[in-house]
Amino acid sequence: MSKTVVTFASVELPPIPSRPEPDWTALNRIPILAEDALLVPLSLAPEPLKAFPVYAKQDIPGAVGDCYVREEVYRRLLGVARSLPEGLGLVVLDGWRPWRVQQYLFDTLFEAIRTRHPDADDDELLARTREFVSVPSTDSNAPSPHLTGGAVDVTLCDEDGLLLDMGTLFDEAVPASHSDYLERLGDDLDERQRLARDRRRLLYHVMHEQGFTNLPSEWWHFDFGDQLWALYGGHERALYGPAELETIESRWRRQL
Repeated sequence: MSKTVVTFASVELPPIPSRPEPDWTALNRIPILAEDALLVPLSLAPEPLKAFPVYAKQDIPGAVGDCYVREEVYRRLLGVARSLPEGLGLVVLDGWRPWRVQQYLFDTLFEAIRTRHPDADDDELLARTREFVSVPSTDSNAPSPHLTGGAVDVTLCDEDGLLLDMGTLFDEAVPASHSDYLERLGDDLDERQRLARDRRRLLYHVMHEQGFTNLPSEWWHFDFGDQLWALYGGHERALYGPAELETIESRWRRQL
């Protein structure tokens, strides 16, 4: 791995550290405080924070038309966006994710991997799938990260709102999507890869400064308050359990 410190917009950015994949059994044993914090829509956010609910745009069954997160996550994302160098913005592609969408993504990737590796057994297929999509779960003690409203998928854009090249596309289920992949290539990078590496470093460090942790297999996935955050941040408890959007029906039922 390259240990060279680079400069991006006059800010020194160290390499993204290599972290092990999550031990899901250990992660699911982390207790959850279950704070009662509402989900809020990121479409309310001012520039330079943008929301682009990518799964709704792709008409994935059950996807919602906004990116929802817990209020504390909302404020921290604003902090990230406002700390970026001039001319850059933060784009949130997904936040709270309904169980139905999680199931769709898991099944779709599982079947794609099965087609590509017909000789793989179920354990291997599960491990390969979990590298990029967690097992769908509404268990109050072990919810899927995105179901908590604490997990977010983010990327960077330029001043015109166009997404920057980060080395791979969002949701590209390949080894190059691992956050530290370009770091592990050392200095053997072409100009495009070097620029993508520096952008990944920038995203990683500005998110880290606002208290987020990163899922090592996805340069775009960050957590605050969920069990992944507790695992990688060294916290004894997670803050958020599974959440649901408030509807007029649920509000009336609670009030009456």
